[in-house]
Amino acid sequence: MSLRLGTTPQLKVPPKGERYDVVIVGGGPAGLSAAVYAARFLLKSIVVTEDIGGQLNLTNEVDDYPAMLKISATELISRFRAHAEKLFGVPVYSGVTVQGFEKASDVEYRVMGTKGLDVFTKAIILAVGSRRRKLGVPGEKEFTGRGVSYCSICDAPLYKGKEAAVVVGGGDAALEGAILLSGYVKKVYLVHRRREFRAKPFYVEEALKRPNIEFILDSVVKEIRGDKVVRSVIVQGKDGATRELAVDGVFVEIGFEPPKDWYQSLGLEVDELGYVKTDMWMRTNLPGVFAAGDAISLWRGFRQIVNAAASGAIAAYSAYTYLTEKGLVRRPGAQKA
Repeated sequence: MSLRLGTTPQLKVPPKGERYDVVIVGGGPAGLSAAVYAARFLLKSIVVTEDIGGQLNLTNEVDDYPAMLKISATELISRFRAHAEKLFGVPVYSGVTVQGFEKASDVEYRVMGTKGLDVFTKAIILAVGSRRRKLGVPGEKEFTGRGVSYCSICDAPLYKGKEAAVVVGGGDAALEGAILLSGYVKKVYLVHRRREFRAKPFYVEEALKRPNIEFILDSVVKEIRGDKVVRSVIVQGKDGATRELAVDGVFVEIGFEPPKDWYQSLGLEVDELGYVKTDMWMRTNLPGVFAAGDAISLWRGFRQIVNAAASGAIAAYSAYTYLTEKGLVRRPGAQKA
């Protein structure tokens, strides 16, 4: 079976007033996976996104995506995009922010955004994700992907045999990350700005049992230093005293920030932390609107590329099912009445 290759659109946004079966918002693994599957279901689709790659842009190498062995994050992002855009012909418009959508009729939404984005669609898949909170200290931006990581579960194996790493945070992700890293790295520093933890007691007790985890409490990271890669961090206590720790990696685990206000302004139901509520088929409370990836409340404690891609595929299937059941598109091979 041969597949017809698509072409990259030259326009910065789709033509004003253009109509689609599905508009996919977000260009990370979830959004681009949704694009592949939407195309396989013969749905007229586009991807509109601020950037390509999502959270993958915050890492350097990936070794936990099935069949990829070890691959640079940049190359994996490129392959995700090429799969959707070049192989299946789904236009991907980057550098565009979707500002909102509204009901245009009983069967269509109007989607609007920057650069004059103004199109109509029968279904929407939201895969905008959530942004990881950052420390905002000198060196963080410069060494992102070169020793600064925002996902301990993703990147811990890359530090096997290294001398030391620091984990910043006091929630489940931080404690779980420190425990995981303690099996790969000779020394783990856990820096937390308070003395109490938000993490489950189980994680705290388990971390305390690990002889190579050192707790540095009532303290914050003030600076990240290095050359080509991270070499050390400056930690400051509440008393103002500072110390420099020689480390090979900095794992920032201080939570996520979903665009809760934006979701609610669209009429979407969110959970207590601001993530979009979906059922197991990625359906939201709005008919014809689906969500996938880091945008959703499912699997909050386990954000992985493979999960995001899977949820995008499910969202596309659900959009297809919705559209066919409503009679808004025909199943392949179906004859007109």
